[in-house]
Amino acid sequence: MTPSDHTEIDWAGRPVLIEHAWVGDNTSAAPPLVFLHEGLGSVAMWRDFPARLCAALGCRGLVYSRPGYGRSTPRPADERWGLDFMHQQADTVLPALLAALGVTGRYALFGHSDGGSITLLHAARHPQRVAAAVVLAPHILVEDFGLASIRQAREQYLQGELRSRLARYHDDVDSAFFGWNDIWLSPEFPQWDIRGELSTIACPVLAIQGVDDVYGSMAQIDGIATAVPGTQLLKLPACGHSPHRDQPEAVIAACQAFFARPAHQETTR
Repeated sequence: MTPSDHTEIDWAGRPVLIEHAWVGDNTSAAPPLVFLHEGLGSVAMWRDFPARLCAALGCRGLVYSRPGYGRSTPRPADERWGLDFMHQQADTVLPALLAALGVTGRYALFGHSDGGSITLLHAARHPQRVAAAVVLAPHILVEDFGLASIRQAREQYLQGELRSRLARYHDDVDSAFFGWNDIWLSPEFPQWDIRGELSTIACPVLAIQGVDDVYGSMAQIDGIATAVPGTQLLKLPACGHSPHRDQPEAVIAACQAFFARPAHQETTR
């Protein structure tokens, strides 16, 4: 991963600094690939995977930390995110960042977990801009066993070593953890469901899920395929919630095949 930089955007009427890094071939004519991290992720937590994938695809990649994560502006201590927190990232933060960085043409998206959900929401709202979408372990509805795993994560954060492990990746680790964990465990969150919002996605979609994912079942990517005809599915055995870490070679190979299809030969930027 190349050293990260910062750019300022306006979010909800206040300035926010967004940590970001470019990887891959900056001379490529292919649409850039934008990486959207998981609920506790950041630029650094991707490690070298974005660079490896972009090298395999021959494209340029943009990796960034959402507000509250990594080296981006932390979430204010008194700020509580609502059911629309992923919609805000899809509708406001990502468009503002792309505009600030001068990305004016089409682009592809690669999202993991919450970042996968944000990818789907953004693709649904910006069908003319998004050339392709790859989602790993995305959420489109809430499952009880996934909430149980999130409760376990809270216990590990409060009583175990999860906080210390995450602290190296975030300037304000409590901002990152509780911003995500508090809303997922709120009484109203089980009603969160974006299946009805996916039908306007116009780009090709590749959806990947690990068989051993403790946060979501195959209902997540099967639901995407129902809402977006033509979606390609990859169900990986012996794989948990992070396919790009558990089986990076399989993910890269699937992406190479996916982006090699004629629909992805666009060169606009």
